[in-house]
Amino acid sequence: MVEEGNPDTIAADGQAMNIDRHEFYQKAVQYPASDIDIFLEVYQKEYGREPLVIREDFCGTALLSTIWVSGDRARRAIAIDIDQETLDWGLAHNIQPAGSDVEGRIELIQADVLEGEGPPADIICAMNFSFNILDTREKLLRYFTAARQSVADGGLFILEMFGGTEAIVAGIEDREKEGFTYRWETEWFDPITNTARCHIGFLFPDGSSMERAFSYDWRLWSLPEVTDLLRDAGFGSWRIFWEEVDDDGAGTGEYRETTGEENQETWIVYIVAKV
Repeated sequence: MVEEGNPDTIAADGQAMNIDRHEFYQKAVQYPASDIDIFLEVYQKEYGREPLVIREDFCGTALLSTIWVSGDRARRAIAIDIDQETLDWGLAHNIQPAGSDVEGRIELIQADVLEGEGPPADIICAMNFSFNILDTREKLLRYFTAARQSVADGGLFILEMFGGTEAIVAGIEDREKEGFTYRWETEWFDPITNTARCHIGFLFPDGSSMERAFSYDWRLWSLPEVTDLLRDAGFGSWRIFWEEVDDDGAGTGEYRETTGEENQETWIVYIVAKV
């Protein structure tokens, strides 16, 4: 579950009073250009042509869809999310400012991804670890099955996933961004259910902050669990692309295909499945 909540703004007249949490979420955790580079690379290697239609599940503000469509006038996008307020924000702040041509090639759908809404797409993606909100095997299999039925012939299903030894430890990690600090907090982790309560917050140079601007109740799935369910849903094969890290253990944004790795404190992968 993702909670909209009431952000706890500290400092009555500070910078945090004037921020838009959706805007800062995008600045803190979304890298649509990098995602699109991966999409194009793996699709072209797989099929020898460029994809034209993507479906962005759990799309939030539809930033990825907007950047995708803006890159080529032949492209289209379907953006699906259950929260109408967030879709409305994305329409007003991302899609419409990109121009009427871009807006006309993006279909926004307010729906539960478990229902399998939307037309076929060359690529269906679930980014930013969003499928972790599906906390039971039944729900995740239902989603994967719906995605399998909507992937076009010669299409791909792409998931972004994270893990590592620090993913199951309660604590706070701060990362410096341009003009603010992004805070990721794991409030608790339950090893019996592999569920966690996590939060995103933003801190500013004047000492003000927006604590727990977004809160998540997540199931931390393992890679074997996910790939087993992909098989059960009808996907015939998949590939794992592992993010490289630097000497300090920080992600570089570069990915390589792999079939086996040593565990790390934190890791991020793309799972690319095909029928």
